[in-house]
Amino acid sequence: MQSQSLNRRRFISNSSAALVGGILSAGAFANSAAADEKSTAKVERLGIGSIGMRYQGSVIAHKAQLYGDIVAICDVDQHVREQARASFGSTPRIFEDYRDLLARKDVDVITIGTPDHWHTKMVIDACRAGKDVYCEKPLTLTIDEGKKLREVVKETGRVVQVGSWQRSDHRFRTAVELVRQGRIGKLKQVDVILGKNKVGGPFETRPVPKHFNWEMWQGQTPELPYIPERSHYTFRWWYAYSGGQMTDWGAHHLDIAQWAINSYPVEIRATAKYPTTPDGFDVALDFEAQYVYANGVTMNVKDNGRNGILLTGDKGRIFVNRGVVSGKPVEDLAKNPLPREKFNVYDNDNLSRPKRAGKLDAIINHMGNFFDCVHARKLPVSDIESQHRSVTTCHLGNIAMSVGETLKWDPENEAFVGNEAANKLRSREQRSGYEINAT
Repeated sequence: MQSQSLNRRRFISNSSAALVGGILSAGAFANSAAADEKSTAKVERLGIGSIGMRYQGSVIAHKAQLYGDIVAICDVDQHVREQARASFGSTPRIFEDYRDLLARKDVDVITIGTPDHWHTKMVIDACRAGKDVYCEKPLTLTIDEGKKLREVVKETGRVVQVGSWQRSDHRFRTAVELVRQGRIGKLKQVDVILGKNKVGGPFETRPVPKHFNWEMWQGQTPELPYIPERSHYTFRWWYAYSGGQMTDWGAHHLDIAQWAINSYPVEIRATAKYPTTPDGFDVALDFEAQYVYANGVTMNVKDNGRNGILLTGDKGRIFVNRGVVSGKPVEDLAKNPLPREKFNVYDNDNLSRPKRAGKLDAIINHMGNFFDCVHARKLPVSDIESQHRSVTTCHLGNIAMSVGETLKWDPENEAFVGNEAANKLRSREQRSGYEINAT
């Protein structure tokens, strides 16, 4: 790459090897054994503790049950945790405080399905407790949280998979592979549609239900009166707890886009309109962002249009979403299939030395890949570094919207250039007793 680009070897020499994973980790292309019940039956079944049991948290716990035994579950809502225990045959122990679950010696693996503002602290605490972790996306609430996570995961040597499962889906992997193989020529532009943020409010303040620990649910965020719409599924439409569609869908689509781009953004501009309704959802009503990458690719992110990712090169283009992967390069696969090599694209023992470009190794499913890597002690397809870098890109968009200026980003030092107002937004003040510490 040119001097302004982020050279892979330069990252290796100037920082930790883990930093490389943000664009293309060894785990991203690592061999995954067949992730089904037949393959996992040959290895020891692990004890699983699941934290956050509503909605997606329950879904990932049931998926994990294919590969281990749910021995403990935790949720700050008594009704949720009791219903969850019943769904697992009433055998797991139940907890309100996740730290009590982490103390159990029969728990080897943790799944985390809590709201976004709890992800980082719980992953850090689980790693420090000697557990491997499957955590729902988005990985972090702020950019600086991801930097702390990187330190802890590297130090503890734990396996951490983030639930950005589109990396394990054949449609998205085919699209990335076609781009990497040059089937659309040189990648020039990526267009991503995420969908609209929700509008709502004002909402009524109500007494906290006796079965719900609102104090603990808030965690690091500012202490506020209880509004039901702040919690459970609708937490994602409040900036205190999440980042709206930029981090919700963005943690999926921007991850795939950046995987194909194979570089980091260096300039971001964005526009947005914000609601003014008191005690209502406060994420942007309308937004769009444009990123310029170190390798010259431009990525446009909007909230209006057909949900998905359009990858445009100088010789063709590919569209991909959860229902389809399309375009002439896809049609040409019938006569000109991608090569299947018997080796991985990257050598796990030396991340700085790419081998010949081979076909991405097949992954049966995201949870299966995680448990394969737990047993093999290898990086999973959605490892900490790649997902920190992907959600950082999401955060960059929200920060650019908030500041309202074109921002220059130094991806090596992970800081804005010449804009202290933006740099202050890389982190947030944390409520006493819920601080996130790397040490």
